[in-house]
Amino acid sequence: MPGLPDNTLSRVLDVARRLGGSSDLNEILSVVIDAMRDVLAADRATVFEYDASHDELFATVAHGTGDREIRIPAHTGLAGAAAQTRRIVNVPDAHEDPRFNPAVDRATGYRTRSVLAIPLLADDGDLVGVAQVLNKDEGTFTAADEQVAAALAAQAAVALRRQRLIADRLMREKLERDLELASRIQQSSLPATLPTLAGFQIAAWSVPAESTGGDVYDVVALPADAVVLMMADATGHGVGPALSVMQARSMLRVALRLDAELDAIVERMNRQLVDDLPSGRFITAFFGHLDARTGTLSGFSAGQGPLFVYVAAEDRFEEIEVDAPPLGILPDLEVRFTPPRSLAAGDLLIVASDGIFEAFDASGAMFGVERAHEAIRVARTGDAESIAAALREAVRCFGGERPADDDQTVVIVKRVG
Repeated sequence: MPGLPDNTLSRVLDVARRLGGSSDLNEILSVVIDAMRDVLAADRATVFEYDASHDELFATVAHGTGDREIRIPAHTGLAGAAAQTRRIVNVPDAHEDPRFNPAVDRATGYRTRSVLAIPLLADDGDLVGVAQVLNKDEGTFTAADEQVAAALAAQAAVALRRQRLIADRLMREKLERDLELASRIQQSSLPATLPTLAGFQIAAWSVPAESTGGDVYDVVALPADAVVLMMADATGHGVGPALSVMQARSMLRVALRLDAELDAIVERMNRQLVDDLPSGRFITAFFGHLDARTGTLSGFSAGQGPLFVYVAAEDRFEEIEVDAPPLGILPDLEVRFTPPRSLAAGDLLIVASDGIFEAFDASGAMFGVERAHEAIRVARTGDAESIAAALREAVRCFGGERPADDDQTVVIVKRVG
């Protein structure tokens, strides 16, 4: 190329080789700015990356700036002009150009004369960044300089895009590993086996809509032939709601170990959730106390519904009323458990999250309460485990290949004697 040293082509090819052999971002940026400065016989060079989420150009590696990050709006300055027009900007005297921002010169004492700003574009035309070269050693940047800069910029754009794709892939892989670990932790925290209680059978299952879910259940044995039941459903599904419901379950377990009364536990749990949950987030929950000595159930529903008792002698489902708003909304929640009600042989308690009733099929039809009742009625003569399994299979068959929109959790209690 006229006006350039004879070794320019070999230098450009050497840059291509070095860029192709590295996936380290700082190394890539250092190679680019050094090549821009040396091949074009300039004083300094900078590579700005484009941050599309904030519409900004930022540089972490540049000559003369130390380790300080530079961040500017993508539409300002000579670099911004190259970014906006997707064209090379060649300015012989920066201070004579109204687009130039002299603030950096004033702050650093550096005197910018000539500027060559080159957009870094991906194959599809997307902006990757802008390379900027300052102060040609002799004279101003020529048309030949622009050609060389364009060749270096094309290589730099490919290298930067490749590095971003690698970084995105590594981040996705790490996220997937973290979610898989979180899922294993959450699933392992659910009771591996449920307590046995004379005269009762208890079965439960939970399937998250994503890797982690916003539903949780628990069955905790008490010393005096009784158990505490819990089913909680946080708004949404995923990691955040999973943390919320696991926090609620942990509070219940710790308080029961301290022999606290169940109504006081729920009151204090609610106050803690009011403090901890973000605005607009809450947890619906059902707490039940099942007493084997009397064969009775008392409960409290904080926004959790619909809940049902199947009365075997009359072959009917009786809906349990909701007692209060969900947890995490009102700091002073009045908690009053329902008076104990007797369960006769064959009676069932059905506690299910809304992901059961609001499951959809491919046509958009909803599973609903009636289908749930029918599945339970057909399986009612079996044990609690088979009844819970029958409901799960009914929901699965209804949804077909459509992924679940929400977490699905069921607790079934059957009186057997």
